[in-house]
Amino acid sequence: MENLAFSLNAAVPVFLMMVLGLFFRKIGWIDEDFAAKMNKFVFMVPLPTLVFKDLATVDFREVWDVKFVLYCFGITLLSIALAALLSCLWKDRSIRGEFIQASYRSSAALLGIAFIQNIYGTAGMAPLMIIGSVPLYNIMAVLVLSLFRPDQGGLDRKVIKRTLKGIVTNPIILGIGAGLLWSALRIPMPVIVEKTVSSVAAMATPMGLMAMGASFDIKKAFATGKPALAAAFIKLVGFCILFLPIAVGMGFRQEKLVAILVMLGSATTVSSFVMAKNMGHKGTLTSSVVMLTTLCSAFTLTGWLWILKSLSLISVSYTHLRAPRD
Repeated sequence: MENLAFSLNAAVPVFLMMVLGLFFRKIGWIDEDFAAKMNKFVFMVPLPTLVFKDLATVDFREVWDVKFVLYCFGITLLSIALAALLSCLWKDRSIRGEFIQASYRSSAALLGIAFIQNIYGTAGMAPLMIIGSVPLYNIMAVLVLSLFRPDQGGLDRKVIKRTLKGIVTNPIILGIGAGLLWSALRIPMPVIVEKTVSSVAAMATPMGLMAMGASFDIKKAFATGKPALAAAFIKLVGFCILFLPIAVGMGFRQEKLVAILVMLGSATTVSSFVMAKNMGHKGTLTSSVVMLTTLCSAFTLTGWLWILKSLSLISVSYTHLRAPRD
């Protein structure tokens, strides 16, 4: 029961925030336009501020882990290759690009940080996981969506150039870079600055999760049948079965293992749909997988956390959740 309680305490608050966003959308307090602006704001300001704060206030030498970053990069590459191989099961070539992207591209930034912060009180190893996976997510998404574009058989240099520029100017990547530099140079942070940064960072998780919930459309979750179900299974279960044992065998535990779990088994990111639509795809399959994985990840991530806790691979003290004493 203790392991189940741990898993529920770690996962349920995250998804309750999403349900709250969905509820606000239903009663008309949040509309589609406002939810989109909330998503953009969280991505541009609070999330980068959060990763900056968590990295800037720790010792760079203690945080940086080459082995962990290389694992995230290598497993991401293997996941993409496996998704590409499985896409050959579908005769309709026009959906293969969307299938591949939706199968591997996790909501690593928002859900990853939310989960680790809820369990450990900080973003933990999420920034390093993002460094090892997110740039590769974006680059490979362009390659895949271009190669399998319905009306095009090759790559567009302008699109690749724009994507590479987008990676370099990605607010979260910039926040990680600034945080690592601040930590490496050991620059002191004045109390006024620290409190302001902390206040802005505190908005990231609740606002981002509510915006995600407000954007949810359950009708789209079951719109494309077998390809969507297959991609969702691969995203939430398949990669975890294949690659979590490798992570355990390599000695990753605690925050690192939770970050890896989120990288492998969290919901498909909403930006997959945006990119698919902007690159000439219908986006129907992608939107179905996004909605389906968002709905089901509440159960699968709770289950994975229970398994890891039962095997004593992760543990936590909830002291960061207790009210401070006078």
